Amino acid sequence: MAHDLLDRLRERLEELNRSERKVANVILEDPAVATSLSIASLAQAASVSEPTVNRFCRNFGAKGYPDFKIKLAQSLAGGTPYVTRAVEPGDSASQYTQKIFGATIAALDEAQREVDMTAVERMVDYLTQAKQIHFFGLGASGAVAQDAQHKFFRFNLPVVAYVDVLMQRMVAAACHTGDVVVIISYTGRTRELVDIARVAREAGAVVLGITAPHSPLSLECTATLEVATPEDTDHYMPMTSRMIQLTLIDALATGVTLRRGEDFLPHLKKIKDSLRETRFPVEKAGK
Repeated sequence: MAHDLLDRLRERLEELNRSERKVANVILEDPAVATSLSIASLAQAASVSEPTVNRFCRNFGAKGYPDFKIKLAQSLAGGTPYVTRAVEPGDSASQYTQKIFGATIAALDEAQREVDMTAVERMVDYLTQAKQIHFFGLGASGAVAQDAQHKFFRFNLPVVAYVDVLMQRMVAAACHTGDVVVIISYTGRTRELVDIARVAREAGAVVLGITAPHSPLSLECTATLEVATPEDTDHYMPMTSRMIQLTLIDALATGVTLRRGEDFLPHLKKIKDSLRETRFPVEKAGK
C-alpha cells in the first residue's frame, strides 16, 4: 500500500547501495519537501546522478521518478511520517528537541492506525469484569505500570502495580480466577515476564499483554494489544514506545469508565474533589 512507502524506505535503508542510500536519506530527512523536488534537484541534494534516482525509484516499485513522487505524496497523506534521522552529537537544542517531538508524534499516529479496536474492546471486557488487577512492567514499562495503577484504582477495586520481578512471580503464583494480570513489555522478549505470564495463567488469572506482535509474551497471554513501534531499545533508551503504552493505558481506562456508566461518575468526582484542598487557588488576572 502507498502509505507503507516510508516504512519500506526505513526498513531497506541498510540494503541499498551507497548512492541509493543517499537518495533515501534526503527523502527521509524531509519527505514533504522531497515531493516538491524535481529529479535534478533531488539528485543534486543527494550528490548522485539522475539515473541513480530513477534506479532508486524503480527499486521501490515505481515506474519512474514522477510515479515515485505520487506514491510518496500518498504515503504522507496516510499519516505522519516517522523521522528516522537520529539525534547527532552536534545537534542544537532546537534540532534534537524537534527530532524527539517529531518521532513521538509520528509513532503515535502510526500506532493509532495499527491498533486493533476489537482487541481494545476485548481487553476492556476483561478489565471491567476483574475482581482485582495487577499491572506488571520492568524498566521503562514499569513506570507505565505505575501510571496504570494511578488510573485504575479509581474504579473501586484492588489495583496494584509491581515493578520487581520476584514480587511479580509470587503475585502471579498466588492469583485466582477473577484476577487480571496486565503485563507491559515493548519487546515481549524478556524471559522473566514470559515465565510470569505462564505462571499467572496456570493459576487461573486472565493475562493481558501490551506488547509487540508475535512476541513470546503474546503467545502466553489470554489477549493482547499488539503495536509495533520503530524503535531500537537494544541500543537507545525507550521513548516513543513508552508514550504509546501510556496512551493505550489511557484508552483502556476510558473504556472501563464508559462501561461503568453515568452512575459511576459521582464516585470519580468525589476522588477529584478530594484534591481541591491540596492546591492553592488560581489567582484572578490583575491581582
